[in-house]
Amino acid sequence: MHVNRFEDLIVWQKSKDLVLLMYRIFRENRDFAFRDQMLRAVLSIMNNIAEGFERRSSRELVAFLYISKGSCGEVRSMLYIASELGYISNQQLDDLLDRTHQISKMLYGLICKL
Repeated sequence: MHVNRFEDLIVWQKSKDLVLLMYRIFRENRDFAFRDQMLRAVLSIMNNIAEGFERRSSRELVAFLYISKGSCGEVRSMLYIASELGYISNQQLDDLLDRTHQISKMLYGLICKL
């Protein structure tokens, strides 16, 4: 199956869902530096998928997917700190870690396919 739009990629859709969830969770967080870095990192996941796709080059797409995968790791790392600081519950941590692991696996699968 050939995908014509990045919006049709399941990994982009899951990344968008994660962004929306993270915005809701951290909306009221007053640690502005932490919140802003977390949101930049999670936005980077979906935006790099989109930017790489729009380049219309498999080589460039793979490069952007690796950047996206790196951002996924950054988000996961920050989630542990968010939990330790009491910004998120243990249940939220588990859910968000699971989502980032799924996205990371999907990105790696797409990289391998390309």
